[in-house]
Amino acid sequence: MEIDDQAVNRPPTARALTIAGSDSGGGAGIQADLKTFAAYRVFGMSAVTAVTAQNTFGVVAASMMSADLVGAQIDAVVDDIGVDAVKTGMLGTAEIIEAVVDAVGRHGIEALVVDPVMIATSGDALLDIDAVEVLMRALLPKAACVTPNLAEAEALVGFAVRDAFSMGEAGRALLDAGAGAALVKGGHLDGDAADLLLTRAGETWLRTERLDTPHTHGTGCTLSAALAAGLARGWTLLQAARSAKQFVHGAILGAPGLGGGHGPLWHGHHPAAPGSEK
Repeated sequence: MEIDDQAVNRPPTARALTIAGSDSGGGAGIQADLKTFAAYRVFGMSAVTAVTAQNTFGVVAASMMSADLVGAQIDAVVDDIGVDAVKTGMLGTAEIIEAVVDAVGRHGIEALVVDPVMIATSGDALLDIDAVEVLMRALLPKAACVTPNLAEAEALVGFAVRDAFSMGEAGRALLDAGAGAALVKGGHLDGDAADLLLTRAGETWLRTERLDTPHTHGTGCTLSAALAAGLARGWTLLQAARSAKQFVHGAILGAPGLGGGHGPLWHGHHPAAPGSEK
């Protein structure tokens, strides 16, 4: 069932903020996030951490914003417009992470989805090595949910994450480190596209059919943005995660086939309304 604004417990004026980098190709970063927010009928705002020149083949050039400017962007929108949920994507440097942590604390933001973006689909590095420790120590404990892929989970927990068992181990380590929940993405494993949602109440596998396509640029950004949009609308974490998983699957199915590399998704389809999961 598609979203029916009369059937959900938040109005379409729900607000979500993305703190991430700009993708000039439009497939990932703040562009993917804002498209996803719009699909969920959530008002989207952005705090830009970096400007990149990129396309479906990779990142050609990038320029980071100052930590002060990132913090000022967050303050400007939260002080005036307000937010119901926030997601982070490409943060780039330890200084920007610290600025985000400060802003999240000052504004009392609780519905925070942390997508620990480290490497682009093309293989380009998007996070300084020295920033990983700061992300783990300072930002992770403020997250309602963290959404690493396998490589990102390995970098955060310090051991190999290569199968369903180690996905669970990694998720539990992230909970022990302070995250409210962890959605460990298993998209690089064989078989169905299976992600594992772990909370202190238990574990839930989210599965969709694996699609054989190169058009997967921005899947991680889109998933975390959809999760944040669901939280902004007042859905439970499980409801938001299930909807986000299905939304990404539909966005891959509808990929427009643009570019000669890892092509972008299509964010113009309607998300599924939540079920009754608590």
